Amino acid sequence: MKNVLLLVHDDPGQEARFQAALDLTRALGGHLSCLDVTAMPIVSGDLYTVSVESELIADERARESANRKALELRLAREDVSWDWIDVTGTFAIQVKEAAKTADIIVLNRRLDSAPFPEMRSLTSDVVISTGKAVVAVPEDSKGFQVSGRAVIAWNGSKEAMKAVQTAIPLLQLAGAVTIIEIDDGPMEIPAEDAAAYLSRHGISARINRQPVDVLPVTDAILAEAKSSGAGYIVMGGFGHNPLMEAVFGGVSRDMLTDSPIPTVMTH
Repeated sequence: MKNVLLLVHDDPGQEARFQAALDLTRALGGHLSCLDVTAMPIVSGDLYTVSVESELIADERARESANRKALELRLAREDVSWDWIDVTGTFAIQVKEAAKTADIIVLNRRLDSAPFPEMRSLTSDVVISTGKAVVAVPEDSKGFQVSGRAVIAWNGSKEAMKAVQTAIPLLQLAGAVTIIEIDDGPMEIPAEDAAAYLSRHGISARINRQPVDVLPVTDAILAEAKSSGAGYIVMGGFGHNPLMEAVFGGVSRDMLTDSPIPTVMTH
């Protein structure tokens, strides 16, 4: 997990993404690729709108050019290896294309103060489409607590196991790891198997098993994260799988809406 991809765009979530990406790149001894997306405006109509579209693109490029200059000055003072990629297009297409050479991608959960970019949909799309680890940070996040406590949301699925396997380099740096299992009967992969797998990577994980009828799944995960002082949550990302989404209660969607701490998702 050495190649960190950061979405750069002058929006309310950028600073949180930037700080998390720096923390991850330093901790992992990796390289930071800054993907600066100039977003194409969505306009429709007659020939008049062609002129409007051109003006909107020019304004967007001017903002992103100023944004790049400001961030490059900051990056020059940071102790990380980095490069810059300028592209124009839609966020999802450009991030997914750049993800081909990335190990971990830094995006946001839903932004609280602005409807654009629509980060919940973008992040969900990237999780499902790329199979890479995606970090979704709240817009008020101050960074990524790599050495903090980690909570693994466990439902015994292959997606959950993939998330654990992908997150091994991060979990090896965590101060403590808790697996919270929502007990809804027999599981394809028991939490004990996940803990044993982690132990072979030098990671000691505590299991907290919660009955499914005590709290909604998302509430149980966030309660565990709060009580343990967790810095981030690891979980499998679901979508395009109606049965799994129904079984897991739409938790991935809920976490991309409300999680107060970074969530690491893999599909």
